[in-house]
Amino acid sequence: MQINVASDREIVSVVSLLNRAYRATGGEAGWTTEVGLLAGDRISEATLRDEIARKPQAFLLVCKSEEEVLGCVWVEPDADGATWYLGSLAIDPKQQNNQLGRRLLGAAEDWIRERGGQRVKMTVIDERKTLLDWYERRGYIRTGQTEPFPSTDTRFGTPILPNLRFEVLIKAL
Repeated sequence: MQINVASDREIVSVVSLLNRAYRATGGEAGWTTEVGLLAGDRISEATLRDEIARKPQAFLLVCKSEEEVLGCVWVEPDADGATWYLGSLAIDPKQQNNQLGRRLLGAAEDWIRERGGQRVKMTVIDERKTLLDWYERRGYIRTGQTEPFPSTDTRFGTPILPNLRFEVLIKAL
């Protein structure tokens, strides 16, 4: 799978993809939706552009079919470059169940490995049991650590359920 760093002109497509993948309802919804957990958009164009500007060491990677963005993933090294955070993995809901997610995840891990990364860390909302299981089948291990969900920061949505937490997962490369 070919992945590339998202270009400036692809940001609008990535925002649309993230919002469809994480918050779509009805026939538009994929299996990884956060509907019922969080309300509102997953991300705005302004928020994504701000994240990119504030974190120049991070990379927003995309996979495409011709000009259409089919998937994206955020990767960001820690200070020493050994551990990389991986987040915002999203596949167009119309393309889910074609193993595109697992291929994009594998390509992102290869991309990290090629840059000296030794481990991948991610956080998943603890209520997303099916997604946590999916990552475990891909070799990620639940560390037992949790991080609080930023419930007062509505840039990524507004919690519907109280006391959401992130579960921390890690995978050695």
